Amino acid sequence: MKEKFFKQDPWRLFRILSEFVEGFEIMPSLGPSVSFFGSSKKLLKTDLHYKLAKETAKKLAQNGFTIITGGGQGIMEAANKGAKEGNGKSCGLCIDLPLEEAPNLYIDSKYLLKFRYFFVRKVMFVKYTKGFIVFPGGFGTLDELFEALTLIHTKKIKKFPIFLVGKNFWEGLIDWIKKKYSENGIPKKALELITITSDSEEIIKKIKDFTKKITHIENF
Repeated sequence: MKEKFFKQDPWRLFRILSEFVEGFEIMPSLGPSVSFFGSSKKLLKTDLHYKLAKETAKKLAQNGFTIITGGGQGIMEAANKGAKEGNGKSCGLCIDLPLEEAPNLYIDSKYLLKFRYFFVRKVMFVKYTKGFIVFPGGFGTLDELFEALTLIHTKKIKKFPIFLVGKNFWEGLIDWIKKKYSENGIPKKALELITITSDSEEIIKKIKDFTKKITHIENF
């Protein structure tokens, strides 16, 4: 077992490095980008959040933003489809999982990246983004949200706006965080980046206003 460990693990560094290299070669060509997150569960095209993700992504694409998703179904499919309908670039950062389905059909083939390692994929999500748009989702969605908040709060990356779509889903969590922050004396400044909204026009305006103030953002 020990011999096998020493034979395998050092070689993983090359696979990790190759994923970083591929991402760093492709991602800069996307231009200003916005990252969408949410459930990978298949949704009806008439689902409220599906329609809202598609509409928001389409309008952002029409305003010159590339749409980045995790490449799966559900909210990710909706956002990539909106990018296509808005004649914008559509990027999918897929992760290799045992139960993960094939990438959705609305990703540009040259912007379809596949990762084995979550931490490499997370770097690609935050390095060039102008904003996070987070729909209701599972542990993966929460992980990506709190990773970004942690990095911004600790000044490891530059700040960008974060939108939580779906008041009923998010409000209880944010209220709990605010309460615990108050009880434990932790600064609430990080939460100032968060906007809870289901208004696509508000999201687009705030992202455009943010990019006017900061013409270039490159984290890490």
